[in-house]
Amino acid sequence: MPIDNIFGIAGSALNAQMARMNAVASNLANSSTVAGTEGEAFRAKRTIFKAVMAEQTQAPRDQTYQGGVKVDALIDDPSPIRRVSDPGNPLADKEGFVYLSNVNEMTEMVEMMAASRSYQNNVEVINTTRQLMLRTLDITRS
Repeated sequence: MPIDNIFGIAGSALNAQMARMNAVASNLANSSTVAGTEGEAFRAKRTIFKAVMAEQTQAPRDQTYQGGVKVDALIDDPSPIRRVSDPGNPLADKEGFVYLSNVNEMTEMVEMMAASRSYQNNVEVINTTRQLMLRTLDITRS
């Protein structure tokens, strides 16, 4: 595998983890939203990743791109919406209930930490590869 493929693969992983972090940020920003019906309530978003193999890339035939990862879908979290009695709320339904988002702050923090660590690991891959390339150049100059 050519060494420049490492940069492409790690770069695609960085993009995927950034999308995951954006979904987490959106979930946390909407964690305390209230709706009048269950259908209007905010549902947490989850990123679904997909491995990209060499034959699936759009690279020209003369380039040997080895793949990577991409965001395949952004889906709604299937966990149930919380129904809370709040008759004084202007959004309450006829029975006095409002519907809260299904965002769990602890789950989001775990997602954020995992995405952050994955991002850091891929940055390390890029830095290590760069250092190895520089050392190789230094050896060939000697």
